[in-house]
Amino acid sequence: MQHPRRRIRRPVALAATTALSLTLLASASTTLPGPAPASAGPVAAAPGSAQLGPCRITTTLGVQMSEGLPTAPGYVRSTGQVRALNLMIDFPDSPGDGTAMSRFREFFPQTADWFRISSYGRLRYAAEAPIPDWLRMPKAFSAYGIERGSPYEPGYRSLVEDIVKAADRRVDFSAYDLVNILVTPNAGPSALDTVLSVTFSGNDEAPYADGVPLANTSFVYSRQDDGSGSFAETGYRVLPHENGHVFGLPDLYTSDGGGTVGHWDIMSEDWGANNDLLGWHKWKLGWLDNDQISCVSGTGTGDYSLTPLAVAGGPKLAFVPLSGTSGYAVEVRSKGGNDEAVCEQGVLVYRVESDVDTGHGPVTVSDSEHASGGCTRRANVHAELSDAPYRPGETFTDRANGIRINVLDEDANGTYRVRITRN
Repeated sequence: MQHPRRRIRRPVALAATTALSLTLLASASTTLPGPAPASAGPVAAAPGSAQLGPCRITTTLGVQMSEGLPTAPGYVRSTGQVRALNLMIDFPDSPGDGTAMSRFREFFPQTADWFRISSYGRLRYAAEAPIPDWLRMPKAFSAYGIERGSPYEPGYRSLVEDIVKAADRRVDFSAYDLVNILVTPNAGPSALDTVLSVTFSGNDEAPYADGVPLANTSFVYSRQDDGSGSFAETGYRVLPHENGHVFGLPDLYTSDGGGTVGHWDIMSEDWGANNDLLGWHKWKLGWLDNDQISCVSGTGTGDYSLTPLAVAGGPKLAFVPLSGTSGYAVEVRSKGGNDEAVCEQGVLVYRVESDVDTGHGPVTVSDSEHASGGCTRRANVHAELSDAPYRPGETFTDRANGIRINVLDEDANGTYRVRITRN
């Protein structure tokens, strides 16, 4: 069975800061100073939770899509109703494959449902397609020079300007929070060969339409079809991954694929069977309340109860800060909700670092079963980390930092009790 080639998607993610321009990675352009929209993750940033202060590791300036809290300004808000404009485009040398609305239906309502489930109903994703037909671009696809990781100059700027010209009479761009450009899948190479899907997020240098910059725009090309027969159920998942960037989330895969996080977050692997977001991301996005978070910042030993992320309500995350920019997150993952691919339930332990760029390993999952080969046989799931969670009686230890996490037991409702010790 063919697996997708290792993906190196380069989202152009530029988190604007007030009156400050940051020149970031080579695939990024420079952010223009100006008024910044409200940041994502309002709950994680809410005042009145001083006890969680040491666990809100800081957003690092100059780091592309920092994992810190709060999410930097410039991205799309991640709670409440979000209106998503969807435009289906084709080219003279690549006329639309099927109808434009059939392309739309490859992603909806699945993407909206995915966000509803993951956010426990806190994000209401309203997907709109006001133009039900293909928007024909004036130039051939090849004429735009679109390549993997291309920045907003010059090919994308020309493409976006042509999209605006084609749609502007029928669309009020200022009415939407984000834009999805769903390209006919016969334009460009297969996603198994070259991944062109990309997101430009927080980018105020984007072309303008109706007085607003198209600063949070995702482009999806080709199809994520590996031939396993699962495309109808899993092919849409490239879009919630790309939209994760417009909410400020980084890529968790690295140059060697899903090697540091595996299939435990859709920002790591968006192909194959379904999976959810990490608890840290849910807190960052405002989908978990502060009272669902335990901050383990003092020395000593304490016991903590954690309910599975797949179940709404209850305590969800214990965080052990190591510094102002890093710490360990502890959560429970079970088979349910968006986590249908889970083959080993238990306590997931991972390190979060806010001073590491997107695509360079800002999150590292601890594997409780080193070199086991994993427990999954599902197509396109990073097998080695699939059995990473710790079970009752097992212990995670970081001797260098004096951290020990013991999984004590699991009750009949799937709640785990963990003992965390800091020396």
